[in-house]
Amino acid sequence: MPGHNTSRNSSCDPIVTPHLISLYFIVLIGGLVGVISILFLLVKMNTRSVTTMAVINLVVVHSVFLLTVPFRLTYLIKKTWMFGLPFCKFVSAMLHIHMYLTFLFYVVILVTRYLIFFKCKDKVEFYRKLHAVAASAGMWTLVIVIVVPLVVSRYGIHEEYNEEHCFKFHKELAYTYVKIINYMIVIFVIAVAVILLVFQVFIIMLMVQKLRHSLLSHQEFWAQLKNLFFIGVILVCFLPYQFFRIYYLNVVTHSNACNSKVAFYNEIFLSVTAISCYDLLLFVFGGSHWFKQKIIGLWNCVLCR
Repeated sequence: MPGHNTSRNSSCDPIVTPHLISLYFIVLIGGLVGVISILFLLVKMNTRSVTTMAVINLVVVHSVFLLTVPFRLTYLIKKTWMFGLPFCKFVSAMLHIHMYLTFLFYVVILVTRYLIFFKCKDKVEFYRKLHAVAASAGMWTLVIVIVVPLVVSRYGIHEEYNEEHCFKFHKELAYTYVKIINYMIVIFVIAVAVILLVFQVFIIMLMVQKLRHSLLSHQEFWAQLKNLFFIGVILVCFLPYQFFRIYYLNVVTHSNACNSKVAFYNEIFLSVTAISCYDLLLFVFGGSHWFKQKIIGLWNCVLCR
């Protein structure tokens, strides 16, 4: 039976495409540039700010994920996994962990800015810098000590897998509790994303209605404009995968045969989530003087019509 399982999983490889290789190369290069760029900006930021700490944690989670990308690229190029099954599970799980931690930090940043807007505060920050460090340390301790070991230890344990073929753990989804957990995560992420989008649209409309001509002179507007970057990343990178995940779960759990086309699309949507590494570049770009001048020019053109 183990031999049968191994064969079945080996034959279920998604279609290998150079597009995946190109995408991960782009993610690796853009992610590294973003991490380096944001480090220069963080030096000038208030480290007691909740937003700043969330951005710092984003840098950490992106950096850890980017360390795993070369191994994924090596596998895609050589089409053989050479680093052992346990590390395969870690690299595979890291893409999911990266996506959900990034989403979590987006939520923290956006909710913090919403609180600032509705409570009319200049900023939301920790009482002391030590508190900010402690909060981040506590969160990462939870991730490293509990989440990562739990995910890796339970990841791909129900089937036999060929150690030369990585990222093919779809058969785990046939188990009821795994399917339920996945559905719960999908529903939660989509619901939170929709709520954040509604709040953001409401805030932007409120600001345009109240300020209109003096809109661009308010710092809060630029902060809310940056929020659109994070909302945009969620809509472009995360939600397509979550919506497709619903279909994918249904196909995998109701079919004994492998559907390589569905597996391929799942891999594509999952890889797109890695593009979120570009958020740091967007964050730096959004705070630049050149970007503000372009927005001001565009807004003036709109008002002149």
